[in-house]
Amino acid sequence: MEYKSYNFTHAICRKPARSLINGLRAIDTGQPDYDVFVKDHEDYISALKKCGAKVHLLDALEQYPDSVFVEDAALCLPECAIIMRPGAPTRLGEAQEILPVISDIYSTVLRIEGPGFIEGGDILATEKEILVGKSARTDEAGIAELARLLEPWDYLVRTVETPADILHFKTDCSLIGYNAILSTKNLARSGCFEGYDVVTVEEGEEACANAIRFNNSLIMPRGFPATEEKLQKLGYDIITVGNEQAAKLDGGMSCMSLRFTTS
Repeated sequence: MEYKSYNFTHAICRKPARSLINGLRAIDTGQPDYDVFVKDHEDYISALKKCGAKVHLLDALEQYPDSVFVEDAALCLPECAIIMRPGAPTRLGEAQEILPVISDIYSTVLRIEGPGFIEGGDILATEKEILVGKSARTDEAGIAELARLLEPWDYLVRTVETPADILHFKTDCSLIGYNAILSTKNLARSGCFEGYDVVTVEEGEEACANAIRFNNSLIMPRGFPATEEKLQKLGYDIITVGNEQAAKLDGGMSCMSLRFTTS
């Protein structure tokens, strides 16, 4: 059976700019190593291809240090794509840059016009609804506009609260199956995943909650053995990729690609 929330054929990625060392971060945990970041990014693209993705690799944008995190700039669904309106002022131009790329792929491309803000890192699309976390980068007005744009396709958009110490909703969770969510215990305790089968990451491994289900495999960050073993025992085919440098910029697995199959 095909599931629109994780059965994909394509992915869009962007080469990391050298300026990424100046990227935004909620907490300064040290300067990312550009050369290591590039190697990890190459491994990331290889992992997507291994999962069956045709990868569209875009040129780096030096004027936008955070532009490697393409997921924040757009939402790709089978029926349409929606260009986001990032909540960080320095990232607004990234949405404009991704527009022509998306327009070459989708016949229906919509835009969040504002005044609200919304970033893709706060959006978790499941088989039955779209969960959107209110955060420092996504507000009520942005979520409301997204819901209005999706009305023609009867998507249910549900607002959830992102814990105050988390940048994006998906920093602490990811979809890993038809009705399965990988989550930190902190986020799971909020009750936002009622009705889902929740798998919690192991203590001390909260940084691996953001993973990618792409067809039959799960791409997760390297270095979290207890959670990796837990998922393997549940039957998941795991591919690990280094993410230490991206994490210094609050980046996770899902942040660096837009994954889709158009109808």
